Amino acid sequence: MSGDQGPADRAGQAGAAGRRARGELESAVLAALWSATGPLTSAQVNERIAGDLAYTTVLTILSRLYDKGILTRERSGRGYAYAPVQDEAAHTAEQMRSLLEGGHDRAAVLSRFVSELSSSDEQLLLRLLSEHPAP
Repeated sequence: MSGDQGPADRAGQAGAAGRRARGELESAVLAALWSATGPLTSAQVNERIAGDLAYTTVLTILSRLYDKGILTRERSGRGYAYAPVQDEAAHTAEQMRSLLEGGHDRAAVLSRFVSELSSSDEQLLLRLLSEHPAP
């Protein structure tokens, strides 16, 4: 990496120095919150994430997720405690639906998705579709 690259430039890369990309950090923060039984402060989230992240990095990720509407927050002392708006399954399903809607050929995307499922996931999907009433 060149010396004129700032922390913001490096934060978006998962380089050889062991840095994680922003998406990976957001996923790690969300995983910590989903595994909790209630809201967590940024210090508590930082304790639950593997690796040696700066407290300010975790605070930045929490603020970004809050700004995106993915987290709620409530006052906790001088700071905030954060909680996910949705559980992990609902969040993932929303992401999948958003990606599907953004594609140009829904049939091709769904066909590729189904073709890459394991046989057990395919059977589960068939069962879920048969149990789900059509709108």
